[in-house]
Amino acid sequence: MVHKIDKGGEMDTKFRLFSYDELKAATHSFISKNKVGEGGFGEVYKGQLCDGTIVAIKVLSIELESMRGEREFISEIAALCDVQHQDLVNLHGCCIEGAKRYLVYDYMENNSLAYRFLGGEYSRKSFSWKMRENVSLGVAKALAYLHEEKRPHIVHRDIKASNVLLDQNFNPKVADFGLARLFQDDTSHISTRVAGTLGYLSPEYAITGRLTRKSDVYSFGVLLLEIITGRPIVEFDMEHGEHFLVDKAWNMYNCDRLVDLVDFVLLKDDDDDERLRVEAVRFMKVGLLCVQEATKLRPRMSGVIKMLTNEMSIEEVKISKPGFLADLMDVKIDKKSSSQSF
Repeated sequence: MVHKIDKGGEMDTKFRLFSYDELKAATHSFISKNKVGEGGFGEVYKGQLCDGTIVAIKVLSIELESMRGEREFISEIAALCDVQHQDLVNLHGCCIEGAKRYLVYDYMENNSLAYRFLGGEYSRKSFSWKMRENVSLGVAKALAYLHEEKRPHIVHRDIKASNVLLDQNFNPKVADFGLARLFQDDTSHISTRVAGTLGYLSPEYAITGRLTRKSDVYSFGVLLLEIITGRPIVEFDMEHGEHFLVDKAWNMYNCDRLVDLVDFVLLKDDDDDERLRVEAVRFMKVGLLCVQEATKLRPRMSGVIKMLTNEMSIEEVKISKPGFLADLMDVKIDKKSSSQSF
């Protein structure tokens, strides 16, 4: 049933309040075979509504007392239904059942970027350079829309490979684009999520909890490095401990060896190889600009798009050192570190 939500004197008919029975029927009682994902905020199920629409239903795992009130929750979700962009997953509506909240999204046929392409060498072989360009630009455009075009501005707060979903044509769709707005400002989400997404967190956000658009820019920079290199954001070595992708890229940049980080499955012995290497290095430099320690030096997402499309040259741009995430281990990792976000 479609509900009309009063928003500033106007009636919005796009937002839908679903009943629990509708979602239960759509997922066949949330049967395990319909479960398609699990994140820090809850499990996700594939479902089919009575009109035949295939959707993804997220069961939020946050308890009632830690969330905003029911009326405010509905108002915020209704507002998010106005967020329309080709690179964002469409949010249809929500359901409230006791202490549970459910979000209903478009279903993405090819799961997430993390699942489809970044799981190992075999899957990365099908992740062509053209596809990597398309995904990188799509995520950048989605963030530019949220940060600079949408009023009020929206900070995503959890940009990572598992939150970039892929449609039937492998076009990227950023998911959970407003989820941070569902929780009280003083909740300790950062402490509970560090174990799962440490590598994506900007230093100033993880240390102080102060969230800005530049926090998203940092996370995007890490994601961009991950896409181009095919490497995990954190690797563990028994002898040397943890290695962070951002630190590795910075060291290779200073040695003028960024090209050595390009995902080897992309490289071929043909005429296009050198062009690809040049493009890949340029993308990694953009990534390093996004993860600079000084937030004021990080570009806006509209600027990132211009750099990725070569509309703005970065040849003469000075890149300063990134925020070193290893220093954050002592700050946050000991607090509720057992929670996972993937």
